[in-house]
Amino acid sequence: GCTMDMTPREYQQYVQRKMKKSPLGKDVCLAFLVGGAICALGQAVLDGWMSLGLPKEDAGTATSCSLVALSSLLTGLNLYNKLARFGGAGTLVPITGFSNAVTSPALDFKSEGFVTGMAAKMFTVAGPVITFGTLASVIYGVILMLLK
Repeated sequence: GCTMDMTPREYQQYVQRKMKKSPLGKDVCLAFLVGGAICALGQAVLDGWMSLGLPKEDAGTATSCSLVALSSLLTGLNLYNKLARFGGAGTLVPITGFSNAVTSPALDFKSEGFVTGMAAKMFTVAGPVITFGTLASVIYGVILMLLK
């Protein structure tokens, strides 16, 4: 019958019947491979920075910046979403997934202009994360200072 006449439970059962089954094994393998590839890329970038003479700590920072820039670029070119559709959870690897989360909302609002659209909306998703992270590190720092 018509979907408007269904109870919520009947509708759920209807949706379950119509839904395409997700192949768990394949999804897990793809997530593992894509996530692993992103991490391997990160290691290659780190080795590259170190071969240019950067100390390990600075090379780590440069690697983080490189990965953020790369995933922002890929998000901007709409390639990160294609990768995410293919690799699923593998693309949620912390730093590239975070960069994608910052860049995506900005792109959704680029039609509203650069400052009012992109710049204002860029932090709608990441803003609370950045705020919480900063606040947590300040509190952690104060606790460490008081304990010493």
